[in-house]
Amino acid sequence: MTYFSGINKIQYEGKGSDNPLAFKQYNPKEVVLGKSMEEHLRFAVAYWHTFTGAGADPFGAGTAVRGWDHLDTMDKAKARVEANFEFLEKIGVPYYCFHDRDIAPEGETLAETNKNLDVIVDLLKQNMKTSGAKLLWNTANMFTNPRFVHGAGTSVNADVYAYAAAQVKKGLEVGKELGAENYVFWGGREGYETLLNTDMALELDNLARLYHMAIAYANEIGFDAQFLIEPKPKEPSKHQYDFDAATTISFLQKYDLQNHFKLNLEANHATLAGHTFEHEIRVAAINGMLGSLDANQGDLLIGWDTDEFPTDLYATTLTMYEVLRAGGIGRGGINFDAKVRRGSFEDQDLFLAHIAGMDSFAWGLKAAAKMIESKFFDNILDNRYRSFKEGIGADIVSGKATLKSLEEYALKNNTIKNESGRQERIKLMINEIIYSV
Repeated sequence: MTYFSGINKIQYEGKGSDNPLAFKQYNPKEVVLGKSMEEHLRFAVAYWHTFTGAGADPFGAGTAVRGWDHLDTMDKAKARVEANFEFLEKIGVPYYCFHDRDIAPEGETLAETNKNLDVIVDLLKQNMKTSGAKLLWNTANMFTNPRFVHGAGTSVNADVYAYAAAQVKKGLEVGKELGAENYVFWGGREGYETLLNTDMALELDNLARLYHMAIAYANEIGFDAQFLIEPKPKEPSKHQYDFDAATTISFLQKYDLQNHFKLNLEANHATLAGHTFEHEIRVAAINGMLGSLDANQGDLLIGWDTDEFPTDLYATTLTMYEVLRAGGIGRGGINFDAKVRRGSFEDQDLFLAHIAGMDSFAWGLKAAAKMIESKFFDNILDNRYRSFKEGIGADIVSGKATLKSLEEYALKNNTIKNESGRQERIKLMINEIIYSV
């Protein structure tokens, strides 16, 4: 069955095109800094927002109109598989991502749930063979069901912990079966509402134990995907243990997990943590932890995770600059963890939204490449930190300086002169680069 019958394969038509169902910036085969756009960007479609999201919000029911709405449970799950691969082919995206409960409904028991999952995984595998589409990553939804009211790997209930472990085990088996290039852990409810009834030390220890079990089992079954952790500071928990990149890296280092995990970073999660996306990417990159990206943006006037499709060119440019500067995202990708607005409920809106996101990242990639080629930031930083390249600054960097030698220098150096950071000028220059693409 065809679910998007009125839409043909989306083509690159360039900046002069007025066709809304065409790319103006994203040309998958265009070479930028020695690699094609498709290789740089490694786009993925988020199964949960695109195929299971109904457009509901805390104040209203779903508005989305989809060709599988009339079906029930497993029939609906099977229809979404067909829709997924039709969409991937028409939008020209090579990867997709999912939570286990996105693709198959839960049954009355874990055994029944796993049986449902096996049926859909078999369908996914068949379609992947015929379409060439690939799985960027899969993960376990251990936050929606009421059993996870107190968390999963950090639950106060050992029975829930055991269930979560079983769910992760099955998720790793599914990932291996489908050739997932990564496996993500998002601790949706791995946090606390109040410290008044929380044993933080035990919860963190138990979470680390679960991760070590996952590593051991992945090795046992020969699943060589990159493990990723996705930071988020809050929602649904008041405070989540994977608050931001720095907090997550500290956790990994404490529990000797740093050689097994990297980070899957999301733009809107960075905003909720009080950071920019580029900040989080920089923190991960300088610690050797940059793994993959969830592409979206938040509304600065709304204080929750709105998951809008990314259209801010300033943000996509600085994001891609950080990615290029870090040498790319390796086995990771740019997954559109984004949903159409509640008022954008037609099938065509799914395509228009992805086109907007893909064009915005392609634009950002080209602008960032110009910055790399012109050494835009290199020149700024070389000039700003030049005092550390000679004299007393060189002694500091080399480790030759001591407190005594620095005091001796400071006592003789009675005139200190600082220079402007020229922030406003730099921002204007960035604008000029972006709009010259």
